[in-house]
Amino acid sequence: MAQIYEILITAFLVISGVFGFVGSYGLIKLDNPMSRLHAPTKATTLGVGGVLIASILYTLMSEGRLSMHELLITLFLLLTAPITANFIAKMHIHRHETPESLPKVGEDQSWATLAPEKHKPEAE
Repeated sequence: MAQIYEILITAFLVISGVFGFVGSYGLIKLDNPMSRLHAPTKATTLGVGGVLIASILYTLMSEGRLSMHELLITLFLLLTAPITANFIAKMHIHRHETPESLPKVGEDQSWATLAPEKHKPEAE
């Protein structure tokens, strides 16, 4: 049974290393800020998650108990990384894009971040 845990821990560490490498490589090599934002927020989050899962398995194997610290770190990471990426992306749109430079959307829709003047709500 211990060998199964060791194989799982090793697999999670190797997989998380691959995701970390891909996220770091994407951060360096991608050309525009929005692409650069996508690589670390997705791949590196999975990489850190893999390390945390390996740590949970190691604690379970060596001490025979479930560690709540890693579970809380994983929950915090999975909740905050996408929200932070969304805020950074919206900031980029506000600073570097105009409503005319954004891709076209359907007839009755507009970009929520940069709505055209006719769609902006009236000030009360």
